[in-house]
Amino acid sequence: MVNPGDPVWADASQARVRRRLLAAAAAAVPGMAFGQGAGAGHAPGRAAARPALACSAAVAPDASLWLTGLDEQGRLFVQQRSLEGALSQSRWTQRRVLDIGSDRVAADGESRPKLAFGPNGWVVIAWTQPLARPYTGEIRMIRSEDGGRSFSAPFTVHQDRQIITHRFESIAFDARGRLHVVWVDKRDAEAARKAGKPYVGAAIYRTVSDDGARSFGPDTLLAEHSCECCRIALAPAPDGGLVAMWRHVFDRNIRDHAFAPVGDLSRLPGPPARATEDLWALDACPHHGPGLTPAQAGGFHAVWFGERKGLQQVRYGRLTESGMPSGAWRALPDPGAEHADLASSGQRLAIVWRSFDGQATLLKAWVSEDDGVNFVQRTLARSTQNTDHPRVLAHQGRLIAVWRTSSEVFLENLA
Repeated sequence: MVNPGDPVWADASQARVRRRLLAAAAAAVPGMAFGQGAGAGHAPGRAAARPALACSAAVAPDASLWLTGLDEQGRLFVQQRSLEGALSQSRWTQRRVLDIGSDRVAADGESRPKLAFGPNGWVVIAWTQPLARPYTGEIRMIRSEDGGRSFSAPFTVHQDRQIITHRFESIAFDARGRLHVVWVDKRDAEAARKAGKPYVGAAIYRTVSDDGARSFGPDTLLAEHSCECCRIALAPAPDGGLVAMWRHVFDRNIRDHAFAPVGDLSRLPGPPARATEDLWALDACPHHGPGLTPAQAGGFHAVWFGERKGLQQVRYGRLTESGMPSGAWRALPDPGAEHADLASSGQRLAIVWRSFDGQATLLKAWVSEDDGVNFVQRTLARSTQNTDHPRVLAHQGRLIAVWRTSSEVFLENLA
């Protein structure tokens, strides 16, 4: 289904994308439908189509792995397990349900609760709370100053309080201990609509906290005309700040990807760099965001989904430090690959993705030991249940795949 009020399908290329994504959703592959389920807060009164399995994981300063998501009753929880030794030797702790009052949490597909650890015992968990109108939301957060033993009451991160899109947030602490929040925002599109002016897509906004989310700076426009519903990738930059990559709308309806630094607060950002050049003409959002991680040789590794000359694929490529394409891109060795993620540690690089084979969903990986020059493909797991998009984390030279199904959270050492 296409989001009401968003761009509509207009040509055969778009229809092909729609058929592929809706077929995947019908085959119990979560996150590929256009729009989140009612469990994520859309369409009041509508029954949820599938479990809200979207979760996030992060490694704490004590080297424990934390997971946050919704339980079967729709309550926000955290749980931990040790990363010392073999993964098979540790077990998840009992889920701890967090008190977030009457807040609802979007936890489906590209929208999920986020978890980040900073200095001074700071821990933050952020999510999108759906509002009364479809496809609207606000970015909410809880914070901890004691390593996650206790959390604050929920609060809204951004200053704008209109009942519009503030969604698909990404969060990260930079090397200086500043917390960055970056999200998709439609305040400029709403202003244009009220003025009777055209406006394509949404926009990317950011805000920054220097005190572990006690307070935030102003909402700052990072770029106009982003895609409406794709996740935003964040990665550490060489200068100690962060960089972002997101699906952008170029030349009216070309849905490639943009790249911009988000860490330098001393000046307003200039136009974003164009990170991909698939030239995908699409008047809708594919709900399929990119992944980004540093390369040891400089610049970044990136993965993204797009259509190039009629061929829809997940692709891998290198970007310069300024976010421009560097060298040839490569398609992942699986035509059914979707929702890929990646992480790096030194020369080690791992890309993970999900793929439906007609009967079950497979978790696959592409692993490199030489900074993305050569790869070895692995099939890690298979499930006939509903599943979340996979993630991969880096910790002390290890790369760990994380994949939640209806019955378990699967972990695998990749390198």
